[in-house]
Amino acid sequence: MNDNLFNIPIVAYWVWAIPVFFGLGFTISYRIEKRRLSNGLWFSLFFYSFLAALAMTILGTNNKWLIVISVALFVIFFLIVVVIFVLQAFLLLWNAWIVWRRESHTLANMLTLFLGLAILLAPFFSRWAALNLSKPVDTFINLFPSLVITYVLFWFYNYLTMLVLYQFNRPRYNQDFLIVLGAGLLNGNEVSPLLGRRIDRALTFYRKQLAKTGQAPMVIFSGGQGGDETVPEGRAMRDYAIAHGLPAEQALVEDQSKTTYENMVFSKQLIAATGQQRPRVTFVTNGYHTFRAGMIARKAGLKANGIGAHTAKFFLPNAILREYIAIFVGNKRWHAVAIVSIFLLSLLLTWAQYYYR
Repeated sequence: MNDNLFNIPIVAYWVWAIPVFFGLGFTISYRIEKRRLSNGLWFSLFFYSFLAALAMTILGTNNKWLIVISVALFVIFFLIVVVIFVLQAFLLLWNAWIVWRRESHTLANMLTLFLGLAILLAPFFSRWAALNLSKPVDTFINLFPSLVITYVLFWFYNYLTMLVLYQFNRPRYNQDFLIVLGAGLLNGNEVSPLLGRRIDRALTFYRKQLAKTGQAPMVIFSGGQGGDETVPEGRAMRDYAIAHGLPAEQALVEDQSKTTYENMVFSKQLIAATGQQRPRVTFVTNGYHTFRAGMIARKAGLKANGIGAHTAKFFLPNAILREYIAIFVGNKRWHAVAIVSIFLLSLLLTWAQYYYR
């Protein structure tokens, strides 16, 4: 009997212990606290170990057609990823052009433009450095940015993983409070389409809970008055919601906050003032903002997870980049230590390469 064939099913069986372990780790961690970036690491370890175990199991079957079909699907998926990677600069520039036509020309709305141009110009800069700088300097200039970019992309991928997973958050229809996070007003006093979708999402949840349980949550509209606004965002949001069917007695206004952190802190104070013990709270914002808002709620000591309203797809790339930059900057001390370490490692590797050569 062929020993290899005899051992393959046993190996294929035991290899599943790895994704099961990571899957349990992710499940436990996510159930305890959904608003942690580390959950993304657990999920990635589970997902890729699952794919590896699945591949080993399929190969272990010695089923020709199953192996051929699996390899074909993998090759197709790999080619799609390669094409997207090759065209990423042009896709980013295309998105920047759409945003330029449809949105205001602010720095925040031009992130995909800057990133697309940087990707296109990087090879030309690398070529210039190779021709005009000494070899050690050229090596360092290529090595250090490459390692930093890899580091930044690693955490960006982890953030995207958690952002996608967080969209599956489905709070039960037993909430005591809904907090609708504010956004800028149009013409100083009008609810914008983006903000309107947040309020509409809260009203949809409100009506479903009322229909299912007969118990209506109190809705807190949270947002202060900006320098270019004639009324606080919270009051404009409340008026909009009442005009769309929300009973006035079910609406509270928090009109002092200027940031998402203050949204959470001041709304928490309003909730505490009602005297309700162990309230069940959900916040409402746009989908791209839910995970970072959840992290901020955790920092503010508010036990609340979020649900997201729909956002126009062309707006998502810039919005997601802004969210990631905000999270990255929010952990700037840890990242600064990591980047300094990468800098020193790059110097060491550059020195070692030319010293031993």
